[in-house]
Amino acid sequence: MAFDQLSDRMQMALRRVRGKARLTEKDIDEMMREVRLSLLEADVNFKVVKNFTKDIKEKAKGDKILKGLNPSQQVVKVVHEELKELLGGETSVFTLDKSKRTTIMLCGLQGSGKTTTAGKLAKYLKEKESTNPLLVALDVYRPAAVDQLITLGEQLNIPVFERGIDDKPENIAKDSLVYAEENGHDVVIFDTAGRLHIDETLMGELQRIKDTITPDEILLVLDAMTGQDAVSVAEHFHQSLSITGSIITKLDGDTRGGAALSLRKVTDVPIKFMGLGEKLDAIEVFHPERMASRILGMGDVLTLIDKVQENVDEDDMMNMMEKMMSGKFNFNDYLKQLKMIKRMGSLGSLMKMIPGAGKMMKNADLDDKKLVYIETLIGGMTKAERKNPELIKKSSSRRRRIANGSGRSVAEVNRLIQTLDQQAQAVKKMGTMDPSKLDPKNPMKGMQGLQQPQKQGKKGKGKGKGGFRF
Repeated sequence: MAFDQLSDRMQMALRRVRGKARLTEKDIDEMMREVRLSLLEADVNFKVVKNFTKDIKEKAKGDKILKGLNPSQQVVKVVHEELKELLGGETSVFTLDKSKRTTIMLCGLQGSGKTTTAGKLAKYLKEKESTNPLLVALDVYRPAAVDQLITLGEQLNIPVFERGIDDKPENIAKDSLVYAEENGHDVVIFDTAGRLHIDETLMGELQRIKDTITPDEILLVLDAMTGQDAVSVAEHFHQSLSITGSIITKLDGDTRGGAALSLRKVTDVPIKFMGLGEKLDAIEVFHPERMASRILGMGDVLTLIDKVQENVDEDDMMNMMEKMMSGKFNFNDYLKQLKMIKRMGSLGSLMKMIPGAGKMMKNADLDDKKLVYIETLIGGMTKAERKNPELIKKSSSRRRRIANGSGRSVAEVNRLIQTLDQQAQAVKKMGTMDPSKLDPKNPMKGMQGLQQPQKQGKKGKGKGKGGFRF
């Protein structure tokens, strides 16, 4: 995620005060120095950093906190609340008026990801809001943009209205509204042209398009890698077009995230969506409170629940749990489980959504390629072996055949069998646990028995070296 470096520094700053029964002004000052540096390193606008740290410092040094009970917890709460406000406060809900057609105009600089975002947004509205969207290609200066949108439309089974590159964008936009009316499209998304920098020609063209379609939403698409420059870009677009919101793209990359942290405070433009990858379903509603919790290492259980509900069939999951409890869990079920996990995202991003797990898994090897290795191993098994793991356990020749056929090591086959058994044993133990003994403030406490230590075996040779471990 773009906020990984910021998250590490912010958590380091809070560790200075966590667990202390009493706090002094010196403790607060040292913490705020770390917070200030972490934000500046994340390329957050310096005026935003100054006001943010000033607000926290004033609240954290109040008598109620310094002389109250659990002062360190109250300071963490203050930082969380201020960070949430910095990111926008409340979630800016993207609502559609189902009684009329909704027009959405996307704008931004060239290379910000407008065309891909148009496809992502169309897919999101089609699946989440049950709409019948139409994509409109208005970038007449870059032929590849029109072709790209057509390709995206074909992949998504969403129609694209285009007139090539020989007509004016405002004329194409006008004709597209007639087409949408005739064909029953209740949402129209306009992919406009961008420039390498802001100029009067670009703004004049966007203004004419706006006057032609009178959009319900004007969304500025911003690249998270832009940093502080994103604020200047947003200000120029807002002055000319009165944008209603923004979409931050490439938040899955190794960027500092300064754009997202500066945008709302400087321009008062809410972030409505965030792009989290190249896949066409990699777009999410931006929730300031959830993002603040992620940055401070508090997890994001609500987003994790959303991902599970979207990608995991409840009946399939219950069936797997029953099989684990009864000892009938096999490699077919394990493979189905892996595919569910892959649909939800990378292992690292999922772990960060579990409170406390991100810190515990800091040095863990969560390479997603290892999921591919596991799939390869299971793919090397016969139907009978997948259905009955005991066949592999009892036969060293079968294990060698599976290893050789998949290009992995026998040690990895053994670990895969061990992992399957450990999962089933962990679920059985959970079934016998007394819920009253669990500590809601520390859910991992009392569950140590579920985490069986893995023996460090000899490393495999060749391609299997190092194996896989969770």
